[in-house]
Amino acid sequence: MPKWCPATIVAKRIWTDGLFTITVDAPDVLPFAPGQFLQLCVTDGDERINRPYSVASPSGKHLEFFIVLVKEGQLTPKLWALEKGDVLQVAERATGSFTLQKSPSSEVLWLVSTGTGLAPYISMLRTNEPWDNYQNICVVHGARRATDLAYTEELRGYEQQYPGRFKLIQALTREEHSEALFGRIPSLLDDGQLEVAAECQLRADNSTVLLCGNPAMLDDMEEKLGNRNLKRHRSKSPGQIVLERYW
Repeated sequence: MPKWCPATIVAKRIWTDGLFTITVDAPDVLPFAPGQFLQLCVTDGDERINRPYSVASPSGKHLEFFIVLVKEGQLTPKLWALEKGDVLQVAERATGSFTLQKSPSSEVLWLVSTGTGLAPYISMLRTNEPWDNYQNICVVHGARRATDLAYTEELRGYEQQYPGRFKLIQALTREEHSEALFGRIPSLLDDGQLEVAAECQLRADNSTVLLCGNPAMLDDMEEKLGNRNLKRHRSKSPGQIVLERYW
């Protein structure tokens, strides 16, 4: 079992109904690498309910968690009900290997996600690591509707801060929007729309691809990337693809 640290909610942002970010003050959590996850825990009587969540911020006193409400779930309804000043517990030590330290170097870094799979990328982008180690960065975020897109203002800010080096590509599957592509991410890769929007090609000789989110997206993207001669990156068998499965 994890060693638990006390945490107090210092901010809560509701992006849309059931989609939210909580910021907690948890000074006792040990330093961790962007992309790793921490267990969040609440108690219900004598019962302890906990689940891992990727952290949407770098290591520090204040930590962000980007969460979707699962109404039939055991934990997320309790997290959804929490407000500023409420307390919960966070694991002292983060775990996970979905980090840039474990990813191969390349010219272009593709950070591809659906839903709350965006969280580890926010954590990474708030550090110097991706900017120092990759010439170009493309964030691809898929959601059902425009209201489900989060952190847009921050991500658009990187386009202004790093002109010519950073691209945000948002994709929707349930509605069309003037500032987003329409369709599933694997299909957008297949028909070339993704690379046109990114203004760069996704090739085995120039790209590192991180994938996080819906397992159907991960499976389909890995297959389509495999058709381009990209393969899973492992320590004993270097490749270009790094995966994080959310469920």
